[in-house]
Amino acid sequence: MPEQSEIDRERRIVSELFARLDELTEQARVQLAATRAEAVGGNHQSRSERDAYARLYEDTVRTLQHVGDRLVFGRLEVADPPDDEAPFRYIGRVGLRDAEHRPMLLDWRVPGASAFYQATAAHPMGMRARRHLTLDGRNVVGIDDEVFDPDLYDSDRTHLQGEAALLAAVTAERTGRMTDIVATIQAEQDRIIRSELEGVLIVQGGPGTGKTAVALHRAAFLLYSYRARLRGSGILVVGPSDAFLTYIEQVLPSLGETGVVMASLGTLYPGVTATAHDAPATAAVKGSAEMADLLRRAVRSRQVPPTAAVVVDVDGERLEVPPELVGEAMRRAQDRGRPHNVGRVTFNRIALDALTRLLAERLRERGTTIDEADEKVLREDIRSSYDVRVLLNTAWLPLSAQKLIEDLYARPAWLASLTPRWSPERRALLARARGEAFTIEDIPLLDEAAELLGAFDPSGGSKKRLARAAHRRDLENARQAIENMGVEGIVSAEQVADAFAEGGDPRTTAERAAEDREWTYGHIVVDEAQELSPMQWRLLARRNPLRSFTIVGDMAQGSSPAAARTWDDVLGALARRRPHGAGGAVPHRIERLTVNYRTPRQIVDAAASFAKASGLQVTRTDAVRDGDEVERVGRGADLLRTVEEVVRAERARIGSGTIGVIVPEGLVASARAALAPSGDVRSVDAPRPGATTVLTGAAAKGLEFDGVVLVDPSGVGADAARAAAAVYVAMTRPTRRLVIVD
Repeated sequence: MPEQSEIDRERRIVSELFARLDELTEQARVQLAATRAEAVGGNHQSRSERDAYARLYEDTVRTLQHVGDRLVFGRLEVADPPDDEAPFRYIGRVGLRDAEHRPMLLDWRVPGASAFYQATAAHPMGMRARRHLTLDGRNVVGIDDEVFDPDLYDSDRTHLQGEAALLAAVTAERTGRMTDIVATIQAEQDRIIRSELEGVLIVQGGPGTGKTAVALHRAAFLLYSYRARLRGSGILVVGPSDAFLTYIEQVLPSLGETGVVMASLGTLYPGVTATAHDAPATAAVKGSAEMADLLRRAVRSRQVPPTAAVVVDVDGERLEVPPELVGEAMRRAQDRGRPHNVGRVTFNRIALDALTRLLAERLRERGTTIDEADEKVLREDIRSSYDVRVLLNTAWLPLSAQKLIEDLYARPAWLASLTPRWSPERRALLARARGEAFTIEDIPLLDEAAELLGAFDPSGGSKKRLARAAHRRDLENARQAIENMGVEGIVSAEQVADAFAEGGDPRTTAERAAEDREWTYGHIVVDEAQELSPMQWRLLARRNPLRSFTIVGDMAQGSSPAAARTWDDVLGALARRRPHGAGGAVPHRIERLTVNYRTPRQIVDAAASFAKASGLQVTRTDAVRDGDEVERVGRGADLLRTVEEVVRAERARIGSGTIGVIVPEGLVASARAALAPSGDVRSVDAPRPGATTVLTGAAAKGLEFDGVVLVDPSGVGADAARAAAAVYVAMTRPTRRLVIVD
C-alpha cells in the first residue's frame, strides 16, 4: 500500500486538472452564448464567420462535457526531461493547458503519450516508470506503478506491481456497458491502434483478447490523428446488433470523440430498421453473392420495349409508334450504364425526341409546314400526352428498392423466370407476402437494389444542378471568412458551408449520414466481422470506396449461415467492389491478439476442449489469470426449476455482478418468467449492474457477463447455422464463472 502522502499528492494534481477542465468548459459556454447572440446584419460572409466560431465553441463544450469524471488515468515519469519540462507527464482523455499555455495533461492519442502503452523494462522509451491512477468520481482512490529504472526500487516503492491495473480492470464486475479500458491497453494492442489509416487492417483474436476495445480506441485515435481527412466524412462503426451497440455506446464519447456513426446490421439502409433475422436456410440464400446478379437481372427485366406497334393520341392526333422506336431509345439509354431510374430520364428524353421527329414527319407528309419552333410545341404536346406517358412508363417504370424486393418475394412466376437453374425449394425460401417487415438479411439486398436503381428525380436533375451551384457559392464565401478569421486548419470551408451557411445543413455528421444512403465514410470499423455475409460486405464496400477498414473478429466464432469462412473470403468480397471495376487484391495487413485478458484459464481450456472435440479451429490464446472451474449441472426433471436454482446460487456467489443466462430461442420467454420472481431480470436491450439477462446465443455475441449459465448447449447450437461455433461463443462470454446446465 503506497504512503498516504503519495495518494494525497496525486489527489491535489487531479483536483487541479478537473478545476482547469471546468474553467475551460465554462469559458467555452460563455463564448458560445456571446457568439450566438452577436448581431451580424445581413452580410452573408459575416454570418459565416460567426457560425464558424460557434461551431468551434460547440465542439469544445461537447468534447469537455463528454469527458465527465474520467479525465485523467495515468502518469509517466521521464528519465531525462528538458529543463523547461516537468519530470511527470499526466495522461488523460483530452489535452489541457494552463492559462500560460503550458501543458498540464497529455491527450492519450498524441505521440508523447505512446510510452504509456508501449514502454517496457527492456524498452523504456526514455521513461523511468508508469503510474496508473484509480479514480472514484473525481477522487483518486488508488495508484499502481510499473518501474523501468531499477534505481527507483527503494523503501518508498515497496508497493510496486507489474500489471495490477490491468488485472483489476478485467476482473471488475461487468456493468452492462463496456468498461473504458484506455488506461490498461497494452503494447500489443497499442501498436494496432496506432497503425496507419490506409488499407484494410484485419485484427484476428480469440475471445477475451480485447478486440472490441482495440476497434473503438482505434476509431478515436484515427479521428484525432487524421482529423482533417475524417471529420467531414466520419467513421462508421458496425456491430452485430443493437444490443451490442448499447453495450459499447459510452466508450467512444468517454475517449473524447463524438464524431462516430454507430450502426447495427439492421440499420444500414436509411428509412428501414430491421430487428429480426430470417431462418438460417433463407438467410444463407439472401447472404450469398449470387443475389447481386439476381437483382441485376431483376432490374433489367423491368426495362421491356413493346413487341408491336402502339397507337397514341397526341392532342387529337393519332400517331402509330413502331416498337423499334422505343427499343432503340431503350438500347441507347442502357448503353450509358446508368442506374435504372437515372437511365429512365435519358430514355424518356431520347424517346420524346424520336416521337417528336416521327410526329413532325407525319404532319409534313400531309402537307403541314413544320419549323423548329413548331417542333418544340409538338414535343411539349407529346410529353403531356397521357397515352405517351403510359407507353413510356410501361416500357421503363421508375422503381423503389422496397418495391423491387417485395415484388421479387411476392411474385413466384417472375422469380422463376429470373432463376431458371434454381430448384423450386430454393425459390420457396424467398417467398413472402407484400407488406411483411424486412429482415436484417434484407438490408443489403435493399441497398444493392437502390444502387442498381438510383434515385428518381422527376425534375430531370435540375434540382441537383441548382443545389451544386448554391453549394459552390457557399464554399467560396466560407473560404473567404476563414481567411479573414485566421482559423485555417481548425475549421474547413466544407464544414462552414455545409453546416452553418445560409440554407446549409445544421445536422451532425451522424444525422446526415444516417439519412443518406450514398454517404461515403473516411473509415469503417467492423466488429464481430466473422458474422457478415458477402452481400453485407458489398454494402460496406459502397460506403467506403477507398477501402479503409478496421476489421476485427475471430473466424472460429462465426455462426451466421452465410458468413465468410476465411479472411481471404472477406478480402475477395471487398475486392470485387473496388472503384471503376478494377481487379486485384485489396491492400491489407493482418494483426493477431494472443493474450486473453478477460476469461479465466479454466473457462478458456474448457471452451478449447469443446472446440477441438467438435472439429472447430480456434485461435490459440494465453489466459493471464486463473478462476473457478467450469461447473456442470444435470438438468433434472424440470429444466426451468433447475435453471432457477442455479441462477440463485450464482447470484449468491457473484453478488452485484451481471449474470447472462444463455438459452435456446424457444426458452427465452419461459426462462424470463421463471426467473422474474427471484430478482432483476432484464432483456438484452436493457442490461444493468446486478441484473440477470436472459438471451439467445446469437444475442450474446460480443457481450460479456461476470457469470454465464449456459442452458442446453445443443439447443443453443441448433438455433445457429454453425452449431459448434455458437456454443463456443456462449462458453466464452463470462469473466468469472461458467455453469453449464445439460
